[in-house]
Amino acid sequence: MRNSSLDVKEMGIKQMDLKQKGLSRMCAAAVGGLLLSALAGCTVGPNYKRPAVVVPPTLRGADDAAVPGDAQNSLGDQTWAQVFQEPELQALIRTALTNNYDVRIAAQRVLEQQAQVQVTRAGQFPTLSVGGLGVGADIPALNGSNSNSSSSSNSNSNSSALSSPLVEGSFSLSAAWNPDFWGLYRRQTEAARATLLAQTWAQRAVRMTLVQEVVTDYIQLRALDREVEITKATIKARQDAVDLNTTLERAGSIPMSDLRQAEQLLYTATSQLPQLEQQVQQEENALNLLLGANPGPIAHTDPNALTPPPQNLPTGIPSQLLERRPDIEQAEAQLKSANANIGVARAQFFPQLSLSASAGIGGNSFPSIFGSDSRTIYGLGQLAQPIFEGGKLRGQLNLSKATEEEMLLNYQKTIAGAFRDVSNALIALNKQRVYREQQEKLVAAAQDSSRLARMRYQGGATSYLEVLTNDTALYTAQLNLATAQQGEALTLVQLYNALGGGWQ
Repeated sequence: MRNSSLDVKEMGIKQMDLKQKGLSRMCAAAVGGLLLSALAGCTVGPNYKRPAVVVPPTLRGADDAAVPGDAQNSLGDQTWAQVFQEPELQALIRTALTNNYDVRIAAQRVLEQQAQVQVTRAGQFPTLSVGGLGVGADIPALNGSNSNSSSSSNSNSNSSALSSPLVEGSFSLSAAWNPDFWGLYRRQTEAARATLLAQTWAQRAVRMTLVQEVVTDYIQLRALDREVEITKATIKARQDAVDLNTTLERAGSIPMSDLRQAEQLLYTATSQLPQLEQQVQQEENALNLLLGANPGPIAHTDPNALTPPPQNLPTGIPSQLLERRPDIEQAEAQLKSANANIGVARAQFFPQLSLSASAGIGGNSFPSIFGSDSRTIYGLGQLAQPIFEGGKLRGQLNLSKATEEEMLLNYQKTIAGAFRDVSNALIALNKQRVYREQQEKLVAAAQDSSRLARMRYQGGATSYLEVLTNDTALYTAQLNLATAQQGEALTLVQLYNALGGGWQ
């Protein structure tokens, strides 16, 4: 009888094993089928297509500036070291690209978005988790001091039962997955990757802008240095005139009014000097901020900073801007992200399936944990179809469409702004050159006028008022010439930046 009962038990255990194995095969087949179905599932929402853009055949201002429009050559394709060759300026740019806070912040934003892509993409895959539970207890016996012998014997038996150790444990493995039938998670990943691309182009735009700002501040510093030199030379000449007039006035050769007019000229120049020195130091502080440094002096002694730029700078063809300007690339990446989010919103309208499965073993003692009767396998599937959410899903879809339309307009506006920037830079390249040439003629005429007025005054043919007027005009013309030289030098920076150079 014992042997037959054992055989029956063994047969029952084998049958349970076969059932569990069959259930496992069925679960595996079902999961595999769903996996293949999910992989073959559709992706709702529109696929991105680059919008048609009207590109002008030529750039306005190119004819006036006499620049070649060679498709194989463009100033924007050159590195900043090839365009700005002054060693002092190159050292400043290198320091800024390494230490500038905005550049470093932009780099961190790229890393943040890379992590966000990883987080978003994880939704496409199943999740797997493992867990275990172990409980052990050893409860001591409770003995009464005033109990009789019979109760004492019962107490002893209970004590031995209570004091025996209690052990329970389990080990489980579970998995969960939301099959991506409608491309919800794929569209989310697509949007996240487009945002990463936009952030990468934004980082390059920051680098391009930084190069422009460093060069601009440096040129402004050199122009201020020139104005300080002009002012100091003017002060020296006017101080000599005041000293001479003081001697003549004491000798009675000239009236006191002539001396006072000479002093007016002197004090006009001396009052300008501290203002110029203030601007120099504040410009140094602004440049130090770009360098990621604290306020302090900066070397700015290169004599070639205000040299006129070449007049035959190549611009390439207009369509190249679409591929070179980082702000245009960033705007297009934002448009791609908005387009993918439409697919995300559309997928919300369709049924969402979630699958979960778990397998485990457990028992009330360590040997029984691994017994054949302790295994458990189960699976769960859930299908949810939105029916009514108060217009939420429709609102999300409309929001995604409106956002895409906004990004499209922003993309088109960015392109139009790029063509405007290049045109303005080309116009400035020509007009600033003409302005500087006319200012040089004005300075030459003012210098001659001032010389003749002094000769006339010394000969007694005119009053000192004529000297004052001509000297004031000369000083103003010299300062304006320094400003004109600064403006012409900046046209190279403006054109280079407009053509999308500086981030390479």
